[in-house]
Amino acid sequence: MGAGMPPEQRGETRESGQADAGSGQLHATAGTRVALVIFPGVQALDVAGPLDAFAEANAYVPAGQGYLLTLVGARREPMRASNGMCLVPDRTFAEAREPFGLVLIAGGPGLPTAPADAELSAWLRDAAAKAERFGSICTGAFALGHAGLLDERTVTTHWQNAARLAEQFPRAHVEQDRLYIQDGALVTSAGVTAGIDLALALIQADHGAEVALAVAKRLVVVAYRQGGQSQFSPQLVAPSPPASPITLVREHVLANLAEQSGVETLAHVARMSARSFSRAFKQQTGVTPADFVESVRVDAARGRLEASDEPVKAVAIECGFGGADRMRLVFLKRIGVTPTHYRASFRRA
Repeated sequence: MGAGMPPEQRGETRESGQADAGSGQLHATAGTRVALVIFPGVQALDVAGPLDAFAEANAYVPAGQGYLLTLVGARREPMRASNGMCLVPDRTFAEAREPFGLVLIAGGPGLPTAPADAELSAWLRDAAAKAERFGSICTGAFALGHAGLLDERTVTTHWQNAARLAEQFPRAHVEQDRLYIQDGALVTSAGVTAGIDLALALIQADHGAEVALAVAKRLVVVAYRQGGQSQFSPQLVAPSPPASPITLVREHVLANLAEQSGVETLAHVARMSARSFSRAFKQQTGVTPADFVESVRVDAARGRLEASDEPVKAVAIECGFGGADRMRLVFLKRIGVTPTHYRASFRRA
């Protein structure tokens, strides 16, 4: 449906020039104005990924009901992204004063340690108050925090920066391993490619699953991911020496998923006391042994659900949950969907 058309025929729209202030509240027939904030050192993929998803969506919706995209910055001058790419805002903070349907701020490697930017914070507060939805991609959450927009909200960011976000903004409820989260009008996402997942979720909310799937296929996103999915596999942790207690435990858990793996059992494998083992494991991996075992089981079950038609009950037993009811509870807790729903969404053909 128009995937091969040139941009002007597919309805891809970038706003530029002076603001058309005073347009009032948005309606579906007027399209959704999207403001994406950029700054020197911004992560280029945090900008391009979501914008490409919204632009592609315009090919699949009626004319006038798509997304009007605007880059907003402190000054209308070239800005170097963290990868050296040069980006130029369409509008300045002073110009972009009308209500937007969606306001997002992209992330950047320097944001977690950068001081509050008073001009940016003031614009974000004003824009968020007038927007239907607002939020951040990756470490853009830190800018929202400085603006006071994360207080008493459930949010996420890149897993490497989640602990710092929680420490810096203690009134925020930070989920450290979620792809994206919507809390009322606020949306936040994990790092880089998760911004595409967030954009696809917003497209689905606006225009339905069929349009979101068409955009995902157009972008060659094999299966766009739901917000509850983990940012990374529990197996992707810092490597340990082959003979270390931590390595022995990991290998034991992976090789014996169906068996009970309590602290006493794992401490015996590691040749340590239970107390010393629990402390050492948490220090090295950042999670408790119980959390690690549960994460590995969820990861293994996800793989089986994606790759086979094996009954859910059998998957649950093979992966150490003991039964389908227990696996269902763990899936709901960790990734926000049931095993059956997960398979329906991510089963590989």
